[in-house]
Amino acid sequence: MTTSQDDTPASAPDGDALDFAKGDGLLPAIVQDAATLRVLMLGYMDRAAFDETLRRGEVTFFSRSKQRLWTKGEASGHVLELVSMQTDCDADTLLVLATPRGPTCHLQRPSCFPEAPAGTLAQLDALIASRERERPDGSYTTRLFDGGIRRIAQKVGEEGVETALAALVQTDGELLGESADLLYHLIVLLRARGLSLADAERVLAARGG
Repeated sequence: MTTSQDDTPASAPDGDALDFAKGDGLLPAIVQDAATLRVLMLGYMDRAAFDETLRRGEVTFFSRSKQRLWTKGEASGHVLELVSMQTDCDADTLLVLATPRGPTCHLQRPSCFPEAPAGTLAQLDALIASRERERPDGSYTTRLFDGGIRRIAQKVGEEGVETALAALVQTDGELLGESADLLYHLIVLLRARGLSLADAERVLAARGG
């Protein structure tokens, strides 16, 4: 995402409305994975870092150790591509949604918080998307994609019937197992059509609104 100060994302706050003075010129910036909502890291932005993040479309901080602007991934290449930013009710903290390009942590972990939770379905969607791109040998997901959309749609139908039957005559555990199978195959079907779980979630959000 490349932006300019004249092309600010609609969800980004007005920099002039942020209370940089409260933290001696710095705002804490919590970064979340836009797909899984896992917390990735905490950094600090001054006004210049905030503006640079919008200009570059890559999350940029003020490094307190280096005493300069620092774009995440400038050395490793593991940048955080900006999706959106918002501020809290006091305008003194930022929540940044980003797409990580590689591990965020310098220890090569996805998050600087090793036990940070993430949405299970979103993680599954990301894994299925990687299987579609890479087609690893021996993967059941690869076999599904190679079989084509008709075969995938057939599997969704089969799993839907099995889930309905489990609801009528089987145990709770069996119903949950069939439900998990249905969700997995449905995500594969969406990916085969060039869609994602997030696209379906946006439809649900619009209906709820």
